[in-house]
Amino acid sequence: MKDLAAKGAMKKSMETVLPGDPLEPTAEIKTSWEKVYQNMKIEFGEAVFRSWLKHLTLQAYYPQSGTLEVSAPTRFMREWVEKHYAEQVLKMCTGLNEDIKELKIVVVPTNVVKFDTDAGVDGSNGSVAAKPKAAADIQAVIEELSSPLDKRFTFESFVVGKPNALAHAAARRVVESPSIPFNPLFLYGGVGLGKTHLMQAIASAISEREPEKKILYLSAEKFMYHFVRSLRRDEMMAFKEQLRSVDVMMIDDIQFIGGKETTQEEFFHTFNALVDQNKQIIISADKSPSDLTGLEERLRSRLSWGLVADIHPTTYDLRLGILQSKREQLEIDVPESVLEFLALKITSSIRELEGALNRIAAHAEVSGQPVMLETTQEVLQDLLRAHDRRITIDEIQRKVAEHYNLRIQDMHSVRRSRNVARPRQIAMYLSKQLTPRSLPEIGRKFGGRDHTTVMHAVRKIEELMGDDAQIAQDVDIIRRALTG
Repeated sequence: MKDLAAKGAMKKSMETVLPGDPLEPTAEIKTSWEKVYQNMKIEFGEAVFRSWLKHLTLQAYYPQSGTLEVSAPTRFMREWVEKHYAEQVLKMCTGLNEDIKELKIVVVPTNVVKFDTDAGVDGSNGSVAAKPKAAADIQAVIEELSSPLDKRFTFESFVVGKPNALAHAAARRVVESPSIPFNPLFLYGGVGLGKTHLMQAIASAISEREPEKKILYLSAEKFMYHFVRSLRRDEMMAFKEQLRSVDVMMIDDIQFIGGKETTQEEFFHTFNALVDQNKQIIISADKSPSDLTGLEERLRSRLSWGLVADIHPTTYDLRLGILQSKREQLEIDVPESVLEFLALKITSSIRELEGALNRIAAHAEVSGQPVMLETTQEVLQDLLRAHDRRITIDEIQRKVAEHYNLRIQDMHSVRRSRNVARPRQIAMYLSKQLTPRSLPEIGRKFGGRDHTTVMHAVRKIEELMGDDAQIAQDVDIIRRALTG
């Protein structure tokens, strides 16, 4: 009788639910989903599970139709799961619980839940919706993740010229437009041409205009660091939540995630999630998306979605304007002839140009002597000598090959024997030290190697120079031969 009464009560309760209305999943439904969630790792494999299925979250159950509702954090992920895995996942569900007859996948960002549940299931694995973190907590974490902004890098201190006019106009548009004008904004150019200055100017301007906005600004290397740390600490869901809760995401030097497949995977999903939520993304790199090496094609395609703006090498007029602006900021007395001389001689990097002006200003303050053209040439003789005679990667390869009695072809070959590999690493190290070329550019000159190989070579030679006197001596001899 009790069972009949219970069934009658259940039937009456269900009849009061309008057709199509969802209910919070019962303990039985939750248990069934938990088993399916765990079995998906075995059924589809760890790689597929981690990339596409780990983020599926139980949201609701529709008893009238037997529909189980689960969520994916982005529209892109939902569509992919529906197309490739949903049918098999439904079979797994019905096999465990015959009350489940349909599977419905909805888009719910990871910090939003339909039911505020404390079901005793760890929501960090994505299997059951967990309580969202408070906005204040998220803001504190984002501030901790972000790199500090340099107060000097503002739009007011950015000198505009023909080489950077498009990038500057695009950056201004992002800040001033009431809606998102293009997504992402992708800025690219060589080292020391002003990409970081513009990125930080955008962040500062948005923060000043809309202080309530959550802005995440960090380098690609710092993104990788936090990603790896979250993996090791089993805190990936929290990391994803933090990334997907921002209003503006800014990644500097994205080229450094080239070759890092798992990092690219996470960035790809984060990118899609933020675009789905109509959040602004701003990226910088040393090359255009189509020319970046080591990036998956789908990621290169996503990076090209919005506006791609390049920053060209500086002109004489722009360099002179930058020096004049810097002179005003420093409030120092530097003759125009000295500025013209520097603008003519130092052509590769704005950073180097401003550093030169800082050096002669510091010398004038310490020595008590006025800044003159003659003293400028004396103070900057090492820098000017380097610019008077540009060393090339080809020249470095020839000198290293001569020193070690190798063929020039050995610099480009795939041979890994130590008598070839070590000199090749030394040539990569010297190319990084003595030329303005980027890591990918250096890699291409050494048989098409990627930038991570060059980075490893640089670090290896730096380490050996501290431990191996012969290596240190060889590097010094070759460097002196190159610099004269």
